[in-house]
Amino acid sequence: MKITDLSNTVLRFVSAAALLVALIGIIALETNFPALHIVRWAGVVIMVGAIAEMFKCLSATDSETFNKNSFYFITFTVWLFLMLVSVYFVGARPWIMLWLLLIIVGADVGGWLFGLILGGDKMWERLSAHKTWSGQIGGIICGTMMSVLFFLHYKPFGEDALFAVLFGVTISLLSQYGDLTASFIKRCLGIKDFGTLLPGHGGILDRFDGWIYVLPFMWFFIK
Repeated sequence: MKITDLSNTVLRFVSAAALLVALIGIIALETNFPALHIVRWAGVVIMVGAIAEMFKCLSATDSETFNKNSFYFITFTVWLFLMLVSVYFVGARPWIMLWLLLIIVGADVGGWLFGLILGGDKMWERLSAHKTWSGQIGGIICGTMMSVLFFLHYKPFGEDALFAVLFGVTISLLSQYGDLTASFIKRCLGIKDFGTLLPGHGGILDRFDGWIYVLPFMWFFIK
């Protein structure tokens, strides 16, 4: 394993652990003070930052590139505002946000590790040079395992364990294709990362691209 691979692995685990610890702490705080809505407003702040990041990228794009890809840029920006609305409503249910986070982290880390270890055919090499079919399958397996583990502890939607499996598969897939969508937009913009929040590892959108389809889906689901 290369040094860069090791650093990426460490970053993924550290980022995942930090998010989980922060969210669990916030949920514990909201449990003691039900009037607080920290998860909701933390999500809103993150999405406002992501939207600002996108506008910054667009402002630095030359007119020829913008005109050539204007449909994708405008659609993606509008979708980010849909994510902002979604996180406002989904964030009112902290335990669901924790469930989603566990699945997305499991799919992300599992997909990366399975792809690194097993290798194999690329999913869409033109968009992402590192994503493989073995990684996608591994991500689905790990994300679904996290969904089932959460379900066994909390049982948020009754006693049907099959639902936890189907939910895990769905969220894992949506998070992976959110990642690919972000890669596509970056390719259109001609950039490696959306921002520099973590130097060398990207910005807000790079860290939360797995939520691109998950948040709107969850909002419509719980409605």
